Amino acid sequence: MSSAPNEGHRQRLRDRFFQNGIDSFHDYEVLELLLTLATPRKDMKPQAKELIRRFGSLASVLEAPTSVLKDVKGMGSANIFALKLPHAVGRRYLFEKTQGKDYLRSSKTVKDYLTHNLRERNREIFMVIFLDGQNQIIKMEELFSGSLTTSAIYPREVVQKVLDYDAATVILVHNHPSGSLTPSGSDRAVTKKLQTALAAIDVEVLDHLIVGGNDFFSFADHRLL
Repeated sequence: MSSAPNEGHRQRLRDRFFQNGIDSFHDYEVLELLLTLATPRKDMKPQAKELIRRFGSLASVLEAPTSVLKDVKGMGSANIFALKLPHAVGRRYLFEKTQGKDYLRSSKTVKDYLTHNLRERNREIFMVIFLDGQNQIIKMEELFSGSLTTSAIYPREVVQKVLDYDAATVILVHNHPSGSLTPSGSDRAVTKKLQTALAAIDVEVLDHLIVGGNDFFSFADHRLL
């Protein structure tokens, strides 16, 4: 009996999505729609608003660890699955759009993927984009995580990956969980260390990108390479 008003509300949300797209929704309404996929007969607006109150934004909710989401009242495994799956699908979609593409022509798509993948991580993640001689993307891979100091990055592993993929050039990427775009002393030292190691096998570092929130810092653009 009580599910009828809820169903009418959910149908209005669905209609609004098809008519106006996701940009017409508040963050909590997006979460409400996702949560109702797992719990179709219950009003999920309170849980959606509580998630925004607790984590601050849609992106932060979607990137929150499962163990933390479970602490929110009313959030069971089915609800968490409903939140995690679309985000993972979006990440896979952006990743697959970059494969085999010319980096220079698809740099916006690459940066969209990197932002989607790294902006809400609570640890620093170090990635490498491996390119062939025509600047086509062979692979993008996460290699290290944690504090990115010169002692935490192993040039031998990067060199081995370059040889495995037969890459001609690489682009280094890592995130700053703080959102800062300013390269640290360790960032500069890591870059120089890898440049030296890769130069020994005639592989060039084209750039080192720092992801901070939705923005980037490019070592190449700032002539730091």
